[in-house]
Amino acid sequence: MAAVGGGRDARRGCLASLSMGSALARSRRLVVPELVARSARRDPAAPALACEGETRTFGQLEARARRLAAALAERGVAAGARVAILMHNRVEFVEAFLGVQLLGACAVPVNFRLAREEVAHVLADSGAVALLADPELAPLGGAAAAGLGLRFTLVVGEAPAAAESYEAALAAALAEPPEVAVDDEDLAFLMYTSGTTGRPKGAMLSHQNLVVNTTNWLYEVGARPDDVWLSGLPLFHIGGLNGILPFLHLGALAVIEPSGGFDPARSIARLAAHRVSICFFVPTQWREICTAPALAELDRGRLRVAMWGASQAPLPTLELLSGTFPAAEIVNAFGQTEMSSNTCFLRGEDAVRKMGSVGRPALGVEARIVGPDGAEVRRGEVGEIVYRGPTVMQGYHGQPEATAEAFAGGWFHSGDLVREDGEGFIYVVDRLKDMLISGGENVYPAEVERALAEHPAVADVAVVGVAHPRWVETPLAVVVRAPGAAAGEEELIAHCRQRLAGYKKPAAVVFVAELPRNAAGKVLKRELRERYGDVVSGG
Repeated sequence: MAAVGGGRDARRGCLASLSMGSALARSRRLVVPELVARSARRDPAAPALACEGETRTFGQLEARARRLAAALAERGVAAGARVAILMHNRVEFVEAFLGVQLLGACAVPVNFRLAREEVAHVLADSGAVALLADPELAPLGGAAAAGLGLRFTLVVGEAPAAAESYEAALAAALAEPPEVAVDDEDLAFLMYTSGTTGRPKGAMLSHQNLVVNTTNWLYEVGARPDDVWLSGLPLFHIGGLNGILPFLHLGALAVIEPSGGFDPARSIARLAAHRVSICFFVPTQWREICTAPALAELDRGRLRVAMWGASQAPLPTLELLSGTFPAAEIVNAFGQTEMSSNTCFLRGEDAVRKMGSVGRPALGVEARIVGPDGAEVRRGEVGEIVYRGPTVMQGYHGQPEATAEAFAGGWFHSGDLVREDGEGFIYVVDRLKDMLISGGENVYPAEVERALAEHPAVADVAVVGVAHPRWVETPLAVVVRAPGAAAGEEELIAHCRQRLAGYKKPAAVVFVAELPRNAAGKVLKRELRERYGDVVSGG
């Protein structure tokens, strides 16, 4: 009997130890929803989000996210499940992101610009069990989800017959969701890459990835609790949501730009109305803002930090930005989805001195520049930048071979070709997949683009490699003329010949009204290659 009693006591001690271990683990974690909970505890009445007249205080955001989590749990969503979010930019997008994560589930933002088949691929590949949508996108989501076995759809606003009302679900839900122990290493985000070179892959990002990226961002940019944030990026983009997280952590206001065609006058009006002090726009958006007549109405002194990124910026655009906002620090944020997303920052004090650089690696990001053999190249030489650190993704969802290739040698291979100067500043040369070899010589399209952008007749430009009967590949320039400009193909090629080696100059120039871009502002070069691949036919 003594042996039996001893066994029972041992079991009780073991259970108590497990319970203590679980409590200890919970007390040490820092997961994404806790960033908001912290600010809500400190000042629940402080404004957290604003979008076209719709606002949320931190207390409201926290309470609604918790009710959404309870509503999802009542419908069978459990830890580890994937929940897709198909919405335009709006405050409910952020609520949904947080509510899903409170259950230990994983949010899957979906690019609303995708076609039905592409949305279906994301839903199927991620294994989404539910969809959160807004009324404009619910039909697209419903058509894409047909036959995939989603358990339910919640729609913000008026819900179609096959869906439930988001607001009604929140109103009927408990105020508190079931307690779930969410670990820092659990998936928070399954973010699909833009797919500019092929079908999108799901980058698996953990809570640790996002929290460390948030602290890196705060350190590098120097944001403060009294700042007001605004970004021109869509929330389904890694930079859109991750740009908001630092301000939710600080207890500061984040202004959400509504979706739709970019209008510089409206963006300037929002900068003024909310007294924005830190904002982010892609280079093409900044160029339009800096030349818009509405800028005369803006108090430019309020803007403390002007950020850019997502695509390369021509030097004339950076000079225009610096001259238009002389009191603001010009900061470049460089990175990619797989890195959660920021890897390098060019901070304000170096913005003019190192104009054209993307800066140096962020705090907590270890980087090397390597050649095809994996060995480090000498400073000044071109190589691929590879990374290590706590912001590196956990891999590509369901693609072990692509993951193994990306992590060859124990470093994440970015696909970005860069060079490093004597002070450790990084300059992007091109994407590895965009580089072309013409007659045995490496040609970096970005280098040709920079040369063309210096011509006053060029408003926008992209260079791609196309087939050539003699040189195998050759550069082709696709140009958007500046308003009123009349420069022709021969003039632009001659302009390049004066600035570049002969094999780098474009073999032909195609003029278009606009370049195809994705939601992040990146040119869809694959589309250009498909459209103009047979333009060059001479030897």
